[in-house]
Amino acid sequence: MAISSDTRKRWAWGTGLRGLLMLLAGFYALFFPGLSLSVLIVLGGWVFLADGLIGLWSLTFGGAKSGNFWFDVVRNVLSVLSGAILLFFWWQDPVLSTAIWATFIAYFVAIQALIVGIMEIVVVVREREHYARIWPVVVNGILYVLFGLALLFAPLIGTSLMIMLAGILLIVFAIGLIGLAWRIYQSAKGASPAA
Repeated sequence: MAISSDTRKRWAWGTGLRGLLMLLAGFYALFFPGLSLSVLIVLGGWVFLADGLIGLWSLTFGGAKSGNFWFDVVRNVLSVLSGAILLFFWWQDPVLSTAIWATFIAYFVAIQALIVGIMEIVVVVREREHYARIWPVVVNGILYVLFGLALLFAPLIGTSLMIMLAGILLIVFAIGLIGLAWRIYQSAKGASPAA
């Protein structure tokens, strides 16, 4: 079945709009990493709250059944509490709340990076006879450890840099989406009109 030119034009406009929004978000994250982090913290609080409430609703009224009913209840209640606490403290003092939550997340990622890096180095050195070259894995493990240490010693700078990196990636993907939208729009000019 052929796709009409009107449908292709709508796809092009939708894809272009997504690319434009992504481009704006990327520039915002690149030039205002602190505010972007604050927005992400608030969105994360709302996601936790909505996830827990929807999970509790589905356990109560939605007929969602799993083998771990009490585990699901505790998980959803913790999600609601996390979201409520995050939003409450953000409402009281947005700057302090953002700094506290960003530091917590940075420490969490730092510890995870340290564990993964050390595990990679230990496993590849211990099992080196199974690898043709071990140096790429050792270098990767060292980079994980250095990243973890950097986040441990400068968590807010690290989170700001990660937000800025995310902004750069958003800009790159936005340029790709806008290019795709242009290609779809150009292909709509040569397509047959709506049947």
